[in-house]
Amino acid sequence: RGAVLHTTLGDVWLKLFADECPRTVENFATHARQGYYDGVLFHRVIKGFMVQTGDPLGDGTGGESIWGGEFEDEIRRDLRHDRPFMLSMANAGPNTNGSQFFITTVATPWLDGKHTVFGRVVRGADVVAAIEKVRVHARSSKPLDDVKILNVEPRLVVDEQ
Repeated sequence: RGAVLHTTLGDVWLKLFADECPRTVENFATHARQGYYDGVLFHRVIKGFMVQTGDPLGDGTGGESIWGGEFEDEIRRDLRHDRPFMLSMANAGPNTNGSQFFITTVATPWLDGKHTVFGRVVRGADVVAAIEKVRVHARSSKPLDDVKILNVEPRLVVDEQ
């Protein structure tokens, strides 16, 4: 399974690890199908680390799972932040997943065991790199000019080019 993240800066193609992280992928794909992510900002962008989105409030404090509230981690030893462009759930501690997610721009091994890796970028790494390069507020890491998800298009198959 996969998805295409249509953003104001271009398209990012994602391979989703549905077999390994079924609840996390179900949550993401259902939110995508229902339009939950449509118009949502990339509210946190840290150069040399990651780009984060998925909060309907746009400030990092909002969002919930498709079941309401939070859901448990699906941490796996074989799915790690060992390279750039991994797709992972943002959280506020163990088992606090909602709707927010991030894409890494470098290997981030210190996140292993703390965040559920549920996919990776297979096309559009240049778009993620463009998002990473936008100017941000020094304190909040929020982009000065809005970068948004237009919509997320679930796909049964994504081309790995």
